[in-house]
Amino acid sequence: MKQKTVFGHYDPNARGMTPPEVEREVQVLRSIDHHTIVKLHEVYEQEDYSVIILELVTGGELFARVAEFERLDEREAVCFVAQILQGVHHMHQLGIVHLDLKPENIMIENMEEKRIKIIDFGLARRLNPNEVIQDMAGTPEFCAPEVVNFDPITFATDMWSIGVMTYILLSGISPFAGDSQAETFQNILECSVTFDREEFVDVSQEARDFITRLLRKNPR
Repeated sequence: MKQKTVFGHYDPNARGMTPPEVEREVQVLRSIDHHTIVKLHEVYEQEDYSVIILELVTGGELFARVAEFERLDEREAVCFVAQILQGVHHMHQLGIVHLDLKPENIMIENMEEKRIKIIDFGLARRLNPNEVIQDMAGTPEFCAPEVVNFDPITFATDMWSIGVMTYILLSGISPFAGDSQAETFQNILECSVTFDREEFVDVSQEARDFITRLLRKNPR
């Protein structure tokens, strides 16, 4: 049986990315090869624009799945989160942080088999042990305290975002979202996570502990 390979593409310049940012994303994608991460196939560069050709993933965003059902069954959420952790572990072993992990950046490759792909490496970068990186990047409600405080970014920055994502998958509720960006950032810095909503009645203690361990300030 012949396999058909289908590609998707996007113009990073249309997203307001500068040439150095485009080059950084391309270099990151070229260095990654993991079944849970979207694959880079080709880059076409012209004088005033670039086109990045990626593996096409057509199952929709994980966010849409949560929006459709309000929240996910714990067994389904565990299946998705386990794959995200595998992909992020692979990135971190390569010294790469994603910095924009959220349900919108997790694409479902195959719903029947519950396979996912991590996408959008526009903010990703390598962490150099001899370099301190401070960056107000990412989607506000998924930002870690060190991002809000403009403190050095670490691999734990991604793990915080996974904690927020897991909370959302299991409840349909964003734990830190406020009525304004300032309020959201204040909620993040207070780092008060509760499970007293009715949406968490059937969520296991193991899942709650997992989230709590990820949503810690200054993790060790």
